[in-house]
Amino acid sequence: MKKETTDPPTHATVPSRRSGNYLIPGAIVLAGLLIGAGIYFSGGVQVQTFTPVTPSSKALSAPPAQTNIAAVRAITEEDHIKGNPNAPVVIVEYSDYECPFCKRFHVTMNNIMQKYGKTGEVAWVYRHFPLDQLHPRNARIVAAASECVNELAGNDGFWQFTDGYMAVTPSNDRTDLKTVLPQLYREIGVDQGAVEECIASGRYDQHVQDDVDNAFLTGGRGTPWSILVTKSGKTYPINGAQSQQTVEQLIGIAQKEG
Repeated sequence: MKKETTDPPTHATVPSRRSGNYLIPGAIVLAGLLIGAGIYFSGGVQVQTFTPVTPSSKALSAPPAQTNIAAVRAITEEDHIKGNPNAPVVIVEYSDYECPFCKRFHVTMNNIMQKYGKTGEVAWVYRHFPLDQLHPRNARIVAAASECVNELAGNDGFWQFTDGYMAVTPSNDRTDLKTVLPQLYREIGVDQGAVEECIASGRYDQHVQDDVDNAFLTGGRGTPWSILVTKSGKTYPINGAQSQQTVEQLIGIAQKEG
């Protein structure tokens, strides 16, 4: 069953607000069956499911005017950057390691970096946006693991972990972390015990939450959610798993407008 929209695939995180729509019992049953697809019927109209993330009270209390892409947090050396940090175009992606559409978009972004990254035209920043309602078992654990790998193996280790995980995960909380994570640690060359101690300490939990809050502030309501930022500070939204052609067209527009 397809959504009656041209929007690209995305995992929904908050409800569409429409007045006058009331759920009927059949729709409630259907919502349970179709939550993985991210759709349900309300009053005969297809809308996104209510699959909330957990923004902090700070994000929820922010003025409505800040809920836009201009609120994207400044890119710093603490970010996970693939490519030239001084590239004139930077794509900031808020992603969930267990989102199937993020897995698809990850391939697209690696292709983009193959084409534009080597020449220094485009850089890619990865930030966390775990969907707690859809992926309560794995998403935040893997996000924390990626930060711990970054602590032990640096930015290259982080991207090796992220590329490796996206390549093998079946998504939607079906990843066997007891098998997958140790294998990735071995491939990267980090000590499994050290990573597990780091995860258990919780020292990157707030960092992950800060990314979630910023995604929410910028208007992110599903994954993948990305924002293209130019050298001059102009911002352009990239909502969902857009195609490579669409992303390239936006890069071209951003390069012309500066």
